[in-house]
Amino acid sequence: MKYPSVTLSFLALSLSLCACASAPAGSTSGPDEESVGEDLNQRFLSDDLDVQRFTRVFEGESREVSRQRERILAILGIRPGMAVADVGAGTGLFLGPLNEAVGPEGVVYAVDISPGFVEHLRERARREGLEAVEVVLCGERSSALPEESVDVVFVCDTYHHFEYPRSTVASLHSALRDGGSLVVVDFDRIPYVSRPWILGHVRAGRQAFVREIEAVGFELVDRPRVFGLLENYVLRFRKS
Repeated sequence: MKYPSVTLSFLALSLSLCACASAPAGSTSGPDEESVGEDLNQRFLSDDLDVQRFTRVFEGESREVSRQRERILAILGIRPGMAVADVGAGTGLFLGPLNEAVGPEGVVYAVDISPGFVEHLRERARREGLEAVEVVLCGERSSALPEESVDVVFVCDTYHHFEYPRSTVASLHSALRDGGSLVVVDFDRIPYVSRPWILGHVRAGRQAFVREIEAVGFELVDRPRVFGLLENYVLRFRKS
């Protein structure tokens, strides 16, 4: 069947408007999003990843989020029966406490992009009897979590590793249930103030990250203060 060109133009416009309506306001996520740094995760994707070395680094007393782990977890507001996603779970610093917090009726999705870390997380959950933990291998553009499957998304010292932040955050927005929370902990990058490692490692400051996350459809609702965090800040967003 042939359609007049005017009708075809109207159909194309209608499809375009429907696509815009289905996406979060301000979102430009998708396959056309450019990488913010192609080497951000290369060392974690290596076949010879030294997981034990990273365990010592990530979970040692020299790392302030490790020292203040209990205080960070306290601000998440996790209750028994909740579904929580630890995105960028790494070596599993928060795995045990999250498993205990959600209880036998809850679930903890331990999400990571590194096959080496994912294998380690599965073994750790099995070894420590963390029955609420489900380990998820994510991609560079998506958390790989089901839609409306979680109440809280927790991203600790990992947001700056999102190579495609708009796409990844859009997938987190989709994974959260209505009214769910996204809690981000990351390094405070302040020119001429932060130490050189942070300035070289973290691509942008907190306000830039806030703008990126809000553009995908989140609302910043709180900036909790955590005693003992000197180089890290905490942001709490709500799915809007």
